[in-house]
Order: sequence, then C-alpha cells, then structure tokens
Amino acid sequence: MHRHFFNLFLSFLLLVSCVVQPSSVNRDEVSKLSKALETLDSNITHIEAMKLSQEIYQEVEVLSNEFKLTSPPQYHNFLVNIGIKEKGLCYHWSDALYLHFLKSTYPSFEFHLVGANIGEYWSEHNSMLVVAKGKAIESGIILDAWRNSGKLYFSKLKDDNVYEWKHRADRGCQSKR
Repeated sequence: MHRHFFNLFLSFLLLVSCVVQPSSVNRDEVSKLSKALETLDSNITHIEAMKLSQEIYQEVEVLSNEFKLTSPPQYHNFLVNIGIKEKGLCYHWSDALYLHFLKSTYPSFEFHLVGANIGEYWSEHNSMLVVAKGKAIESGIILDAWRNSGKLYFSKLKDDNVYEWKHRADRGCQSKR
C-alpha cells in the first residue's frame, strides 16, 4: 500500500514539476559579467573578459541541458537524492565549471572552488569563483548557476549577502594560497 502511494506521489511530482528550458545566451548578461570581470584588475582586457564571459554562459547552458533541470533547485536536489535525476546538485555545478575552466587558457584569470556552511547537510552550498591572476580569493566574483536553476548568478564575493564563502582547497582546488 505504502509503495503504491509513494509511486503515485512520485508520478504526480514528475507531472507538476517545472522543467527549466535554458534560453540562448543573453548578450546583456554576458556584457554585465564581462564588465564585472574587467574590474578584477586593470590589466584585464575587454577582449579576454568578454571571451571568458561568453564561455561561462555557454558552459552554464550546456550543463543546464545535461542536468535536465527542474525548478526550484531544492526540488531538483530532491529528485537527484532519490535517484530520479542523475546530476544537478550545487557541487555538480561547481565541479563541472571548475574542471571545464581549468582546461581553458585565460592568462589574466584563476578559478577556485568555494563553499558556504561547509559540513551542514541541509545548507552547505558550493560554487566556483573567478579571480584575477595572483589576487586574493576575497576579491573574486562568485559564479553560481545552481541557486536560480541554471540562470547564472554572479557578484563580487563580498557582495553576496546570502552566503559566507570559504575557499575549498580540501576539494582539490588548485591554489597557490
């Protein structure tokens, strides 16, 4: 009886879940991120910042499709945790972005993993950070595609008032600090 109810409940959830269809890359958002990246250091060129910004948005779109997102992100997490979806937890996003950009060549930028509420089961959150080469982690820009179900959130690390981020060297983040 309980099993049938559970299956019925899961079927209902799947029918009413909001599937996120990523739109094509928004040029205004790409431009905003590019301008933010340029503020990280006076040596960063507009061309390099724009190229990185475009690639970030393209990769977020690729991952959104790969993860077959549903919204809100907490519901997507539930679907991953019970085995209906394969990926899409915050650390899947941060790790995939980080590994992608480690293979890229951007002479003015470094990429790092960061986390908030580390070790807290219900509130731990992971993301990727971009900083100007050789600059402090605290000066970076957070790139968080999880919190808005595939719509990239970015801000200066210090301006993100939702999370208190810490560097995640323990997760394999390659850092000189």
